[in-house]
Amino acid sequence: MKAWFTIDKIDDTTYIISEYRHWEETHCYLLIGSERCLLIDTGLGICNIYDEVRKLTGKPVTAVATHIHWDHIGGHKYFPDFYAHKAELPWLNGKFPLSIQTVRDMVIDRCDLPDGFDVSKYEMFQGTPTKVLSGGEIIDIGDRKIKVLHTAGHSPGHLLGIVLRTVQVIIKFVAAIEINKRHSHVVAPGRAVETFHHSAIFHGGVIIDHHHWKLVAATRCRRLKNLTES
Repeated sequence: MKAWFTIDKIDDTTYIISEYRHWEETHCYLLIGSERCLLIDTGLGICNIYDEVRKLTGKPVTAVATHIHWDHIGGHKYFPDFYAHKAELPWLNGKFPLSIQTVRDMVIDRCDLPDGFDVSKYEMFQGTPTKVLSGGEIIDIGDRKIKVLHTAGHSPGHLLGIVLRTVQVIIKFVAAIEINKRHSHVVAPGRAVETFHHSAIFHGGVIIDHHHWKLVAATRCRRLKNLTES
């Protein structure tokens, strides 16, 4: 049976950790700085993403979720140091709008579950962030700085972030509210822009989304790159 996580290397300090055995095909991003690391989303929580991160770095890790949905915070339980937007604190305190049974049904839906996984023990992550975000913050992990913007749309506390650095890597958490419909072909061919609300990496002429597809041709990235740099 193939491994639960698949790791793709973008550069020496940027990795994608993916979960292809679930239909959501979630992608999480690990940014390694000179002092610490930032893990953008922690996935489904079916298997231990912490172990995968430790294969890539021994530095301290802070987790941050693009938004507090079950498929983006499932692995937060392994990271006591995590950030969240203030608008979604109630969702981390028992007020997520879906029942736990509904979430569990989604966890096992179209999923090649690992041996021994018991969905009856799956819980929606709850906790208190070490830092509450409101937008405008700079997350400094050493030689890399990430600017945080609040882009409510897909969820009340959805975050958008841009890595501020000189090399050609831009991390962008995209909310539907951020991109006009006329630009939808640039971002996700064949998909309405309202549904493109997950984070993406622009790197070397490709877009890498937080779910499903990973690569889009460079010709379709130019206008998005202009948007992220404007």
